[in-house]
Amino acid sequence: MDTIPEVDIATAKTLLAEGAIFMDVRDPASYSAAHVPGARHVNDHNVMQFVNETDPDAKVVIYCYHGHSSLGGAAFLMEQGFSDVASMTGGFEAWRLEAEIETGEPS
Repeated sequence: MDTIPEVDIATAKTLLAEGAIFMDVRDPASYSAAHVPGARHVNDHNVMQFVNETDPDAKVVIYCYHGHSSLGGAAFLMEQGFSDVASMTGGFEAWRLEAEIETGEPS
């Protein structure tokens, strides 16, 4: 497989403003405590629902804690036919230092 695309925090902020889908693959408690605004929490139990309900041409930015596990998640989405996927370098820990966060479950 080709190299997994990665985006830095500045690029991720721009992509969020442009309407990219953000996919949080951290544990549920971490997601509830804080996440990228509007991010969808995806785990082993609902990942296929995400795959089936999401346009495979949509821009998807996936993140985890530090940007390592999200690389595997991005590779999985690419294997499922997603064409515009990137892992967020530094993960949520880098995001929280430079950008707005949201807490609790989105409405």
